[in-house]
Amino acid sequence: MINFITMAGIEDDTPPTKPSTTEEKDETNPPTEEQPVEETPESSERPSKLPKTTTTSTMIPSPPDSSWPDAWLMPPDECSDQKAPNRRSPNVAVTAPQLRSLGISYWHLDPSSYTYPPLAVPWNPQDSPDPKLSQLRDERGYSYADIITVHPDTLPEYEKKVKSFFEEHIHDAEEIRYILGGSGYFDVRNKEDEWVRIHVKTGDLITLPEGIYHRFTVDEGDSIHAMRLFIGQPVWTPFNRPCEEHESRKWYVKEFLEEKKEETEG
Repeated sequence: MINFITMAGIEDDTPPTKPSTTEEKDETNPPTEEQPVEETPESSERPSKLPKTTTTSTMIPSPPDSSWPDAWLMPPDECSDQKAPNRRSPNVAVTAPQLRSLGISYWHLDPSSYTYPPLAVPWNPQDSPDPKLSQLRDERGYSYADIITVHPDTLPEYEKKVKSFFEEHIHDAEEIRYILGGSGYFDVRNKEDEWVRIHVKTGDLITLPEGIYHRFTVDEGDSIHAMRLFIGQPVWTPFNRPCEEHESRKWYVKEFLEEKKEETEG
């Protein structure tokens, strides 16, 4: 029987994880085989399971900047209703170049032309009926996928789970989400540590780099159907903020934030 509690979420809903500089085992998604764990030397070299570059080239071009998801700065005060748009007044838009500067990648596909199950854990990405999705899968090395639906009718303790997705955290691997139906918000921290809200909708395929502080919520539609992709064995473990000493966070800061700091100091 599929466990909806542990699997049916855009974000992993395991209990908050203490910051760590070493790889931790995710008990909710155990590997099929025991794999040896290599010690990570204290150096600038990152673990082999992590992406080795900040970007991965693909033959499928990203849409023009005007076609990227709508994004904006959230108010600096605490978010009382996570499902509401939470725009500043007046609205402060965040552009595609600004999102790219945070390490975010984006493509738009057409899931309406194909049939996907409401829930499949796992789902073999080799079964993709969409040639563009297959090309992205092959070029970026996505070897694992699952498909989930977040909706009050499919997720037990729905409101509790949705609140748990909204905890600020990082992952130690790139996060890839393809929205097959419905909509929701990915919030990410920008270079000034402000919240940027990204409204993802049907057809959006977005990647967040490892180490970026982020969170997720459904919007007021209360429904999202999504595919999660992963390079290698999936590990969904979240590392809740603060985790500045985590290897993935240090890598992200070096790749995307230190230049900003140098420019400010200069």
